[in-house]
Amino acid sequence: MAHHKAPMRPPSPPPGFFITGTDTGVGKTLCSAALLHALAALGVRAVGMKPVAAGADQVDGVWINEDVTLLRAASAVDAPMEWVNPYLFREPIAPHIAAEHKGVVIDIARIVAARDALADLADVVVVEGAGGFRVPLGRGQDTADLVVRLGMPVILVVGMRLGCLNHALLTAEAIAARGLTLAAWVASRIDPAMAAYDDNLDALRARLPAPLLAELPHLVPADPARAAQYFAPIKLSGLLRGIGLPV
Repeated sequence: MAHHKAPMRPPSPPPGFFITGTDTGVGKTLCSAALLHALAALGVRAVGMKPVAAGADQVDGVWINEDVTLLRAASAVDAPMEWVNPYLFREPIAPHIAAEHKGVVIDIARIVAARDALADLADVVVVEGAGGFRVPLGRGQDTADLVVRLGMPVILVVGMRLGCLNHALLTAEAIAARGLTLAAWVASRIDPAMAAYDDNLDALRARLPAPLLAELPHLVPADPARAAQYFAPIKLSGLLRGIGLPV
């Protein structure tokens, strides 16, 4: 009798989350850095990653991106810059255009390798995207393709302002269409004067296929350590159990 080997399953991705948003400027970095602080408070060694960053200032001869700086400061472990931020462009424009201007091709495999290297240093990797879920990264590829290759569950940051319902629901559909898991969403109150805020929040709670992880108020300045207090430990524990990390 012939013996047949069972087909090899692809290895499970390292524990972590991909943070995307309904748009650019909706508080993804604040949410990502606050999440890192909140995980540290639970005793979880988490590290932040910004695969592609556009917009940099020169400080002491070194080009620095503010988002990357905040993520590194909030991380529980120190990691090489080339892992935390594989691609940095000086122009604050769409990543694929910035890459074209520099003559660079964004290689998703390089980003995945950097994520895997970070996973060897920490319990959880928090990866922040650039802009929204479908932002192009080059010819024939976008952020959605990157998340598929990373194999990570997604946390959606909803910028709470007029129009957010449509943006949030379309993004949730796009995430599901790629076979990805929407693990949770965060309400980011970027417009403190938003009319009918509670009604909009209720509408999203009823329609998004994932739990509300946190409500982040409009903070001035946007302080990640302060924002971390809005992540309830019980909700974080549930989130971590979902990726196989009991807390």
